[in-house]
Amino acid sequence: MMNTRTARMLTRYNAWANRMIFDAVAALPAGEAIKERQSLFRNMVHTLNHNYVIDRIWQAHLEGREHGYETRNTKDHPPLAELWRLQQEIDRWYIAWSDALSEAALDEKVNFTLIGGNPGVMTRGEVLLHIVTHTSYHRGFVADLFFQVPARPPTTDIPVYLREGMRDEAAVSGRVP
Repeated sequence: MMNTRTARMLTRYNAWANRMIFDAVAALPAGEAIKERQSLFRNMVHTLNHNYVIDRIWQAHLEGREHGYETRNTKDHPPLAELWRLQQEIDRWYIAWSDALSEAALDEKVNFTLIGGNPGVMTRGEVLLHIVTHTSYHRGFVADLFFQVPARPPTTDIPVYLREGMRDEAAVSGRVP
């Protein structure tokens, strides 16, 4: 069972890890982030776009509204800088959402329909856990693609966030520590 303290930590961790991977992708030599590679999502930016789309889909589920997506990714992706701006917006939304949650709200059930048409029910806490693990999974895809550049990907593990990232919480959440 998740509590509000953990929910808040997870949304901040996710935003921090997204910043780490976006910064690292942006620092790659020109063209590497969009270079076609043998990967499920063609390139690094398209993989990050998938994460953004999924974040938006689950945001809609949490808000009880339609999301408008027919697939789990868009055909094309915006430029990296634009995608980063959009990702920061959704990351800030999840942080604000987690800040407003009560313990009882974490256990509320959310009904939704998956992209494939199957219905589902999860608690808000389970949805959050899915969002964070899903995003981590696909950041791992991007990290693996770094080795094809070749370049070293950032370390985005929770222990690193807890050791180093907490000082960056203010930058992610917009609050002064």
